[in-house]
Amino acid sequence: QVQLVESGGGLVQPGGSLRLSCAASGSIFKVNAMAWYRQAPGKLRESVATITSRGNSVYADSVKGRFTISRDNAKNTWYLQMNSLKPEDTAVYYCNGNIFNFYRDYERRTGMDYWGKGTLVTVSS
Repeated sequence: QVQLVESGGGLVQPGGSLRLSCAASGSIFKVNAMAWYRQAPGKLRESVATITSRGNSVYADSVKGRFTISRDNAKNTWYLQMNSLKPEDTAVYYCNGNIFNFYRDYERRTGMDYWGKGTLVTVSS
């Protein structure tokens, strides 16, 4: 089994910054793609940023130029640096990882998706 644990959420003023972390542990051979999603009150969960195993990243239009996703493969950890935060960034942020549990999964490219429980980010003055 695999556990993803987010940290770094909290209350920040508009224009401020936060850095979220997601640490994966458990039965992990290799983490494939890593991602961050968010869900604001009354809205559907949406993709915020994704980073592939090769380090290529994709961002939602709403966060381009303000958020940066990065990863530390040695630690099975990924991050979301959030700058110039806006009230509309307020949401529960979830990390998602596509993970190869064993070498045979890596060979077959059959990764499984895992989710963290979420961390609340509130942007308010």
